[in-house]
Amino acid sequence: MTSHEHIVVFRFNRPVPASMTDGFLAALRAFPGQIPGILDLSAGLNDTEESENAHGYSLGLRITFESLAALQTYRPHPLHQAFVASLNGLVDHVIVMDYPITPATPTH
Repeated sequence: MTSHEHIVVFRFNRPVPASMTDGFLAALRAFPGQIPGILDLSAGLNDTEESENAHGYSLGLRITFESLAALQTYRPHPLHQAFVASLNGLVDHVIVMDYPITPATPTH
């Protein structure tokens, strides 16, 4: 079974207070253990020094799923849908990328 990576970056349509972004991060970080098939998750606010390449994206999420089936189960999951609903009216643009994880070839 091949694990899958799910990467999402969000660009808000206006400044969002820290209390709100803290709430978004807390909600995302609660997914493991509540949504089946999550192997690893990280979420955070963009603090890149490459501001010319950030294009206004400020919230990032990376989830490693145990399989494509687990990723497909995540999309309609009520916790995921509640998180999506919490962003209603705040997000200008979202980028999503999903891909199978191919183990790195060791170089010896």
